[in-house]
Amino acid sequence: MTTEPKQERSRRTRQSILDAAVVSLANRGWNETTVGLVAADAGTSRGALQHHFPTREDLTLAALHYMFEQRSRLLREFRTPEGVEGAEKVGAVVDQLAELFTGITFRAALPVWTAAAVDDDLRDRVLELERRFGQDVHERTIEMLGADGSDPAVRRLVEVTLDLLRGLGLANILSDDSKRRSRVIETWLPHLTEGLDLP
Repeated sequence: MTTEPKQERSRRTRQSILDAAVVSLANRGWNETTVGLVAADAGTSRGALQHHFPTREDLTLAALHYMFEQRSRLLREFRTPEGVEGAEKVGAVVDQLAELFTGITFRAALPVWTAAAVDDDLRDRVLELERRFGQDVHERTIEMLGADGSDPAVRRLVEVTLDLLRGLGLANILSDDSKRRSRVIETWLPHLTEGLDLP
């Protein structure tokens, strides 16, 4: 019988705690995401959690970084379909980007943003992560579209598209808004495609 090395067990426990924290933030919100509930959700003891994250703030900040990493990983995994051009290419890219604003990490980020609105220290940390993520999303979008990132008009169109998708993601928080979201995106795509002037 082989036993799992202590370091690997510790890594898996930490991973379980962060996954549980993200799910808790998404489903319970900021105030209800407590150290005790996250430990229970992760299937570990409160003491084991506090070994990794001594305070709720430590846990929250680690969860923020983890959400940033998860969203960035998802963004890097997005691919432009082979042999697709023009409106079809733009639609494929926008559909993938919509995932960023409807997934669990987006839902988990919302209560953190709300808390950060009234907590200066948290706000500074959240703003830095969101600034970096925003830059990554913007650059990756331009790259996937094959658009000219040096053109100010292209940059603005991408900003508008990302803001639109973020707003549609917010509308999806209280109820399934996927049908309306599809119609709005369908309406926007011809304008985006024309503005980008892609081959």
